[in-house]
Amino acid sequence: MTTRPRVSSAVEYGNAASFWVEYPSGLVDVTRTVHLKQGPLENGDVAQSQAAEAAPTPPLKPQLQLEVPVDGDRVVRLAKQHTALIVIDMQNFFLHPDLRDHTTGLACVEPLMKIVPALRTQGIKTLWVNWGLTDHELTTIPPSLVRGFMKGGKGGFGAQLPGDFGRLLMRGEYNSALYGPLQALYEEGKGLGTDVWIHKNRISGLWGYQTALDLYLQENGITTLFFAGVNADQCVLGTLVDAYFRGYDCIVVRDAIATTSPTGGLENVLYNSGNTYGFLTDSRKIIAATQSSF
Repeated sequence: MTTRPRVSSAVEYGNAASFWVEYPSGLVDVTRTVHLKQGPLENGDVAQSQAAEAAPTPPLKPQLQLEVPVDGDRVVRLAKQHTALIVIDMQNFFLHPDLRDHTTGLACVEPLMKIVPALRTQGIKTLWVNWGLTDHELTTIPPSLVRGFMKGGKGGFGAQLPGDFGRLLMRGEYNSALYGPLQALYEEGKGLGTDVWIHKNRISGLWGYQTALDLYLQENGITTLFFAGVNADQCVLGTLVDAYFRGYDCIVVRDAIATTSPTGGLENVLYNSGNTYGFLTDSRKIIAATQSSF
């Protein structure tokens, strides 16, 4: 992965309302709280081209902010109240061994079982974004998506699956439930008020304005998103790219995303997550950051 050189002096990106500030130390502040000073500085330089010492780094506010190391020799400072973990499609239909062989997807369970509780200690919510269709929505899904979930022109959304798994990706069915211990983890968080279940009806959870996820993020002032789930180059990528297009801060959790696609699918997502869409980190770095914040 290509590593961007550190900036030689503090740089502000964005606009008056939505902005980041990057410092020569490697810190990228996405809290949108402290603008760089504008105009001439005391040492004669001008803002945005000043010497590093002319733009001191604002002190961390541990009760409100968290600093998470990311790839590329950077640290992202985020606002806890405005941050959420987005977990996509960790459902029985995609992970249960009785329905498919997804060993890399199953390997994402353990990291999630650790980072979800860790982020809860910081007041950061987890949004479980999952397929969950209604009978009405079956009549609104575009043909390309319908065909993609069928095999040989049979099955597809709403079709009856073997055993007790129910109708394919319909709300309330067992195949649409979270896999294994993740369902209990969600139920625990629901009771604590830290976890939210959000239905989606497209590959992306943000495919159009006014989706359930879009409304939740706007109504709760969330601007920074951690991404996890399956499949990395399909539903995770779709939601990630739409979030990036809309100006959200995107941080992908490397060991908590996976795909069944051939070699190259996951690598492409990881490469672009760290070089274009935002940042790349892992569960170990997140957990260490939450432990050091107390």
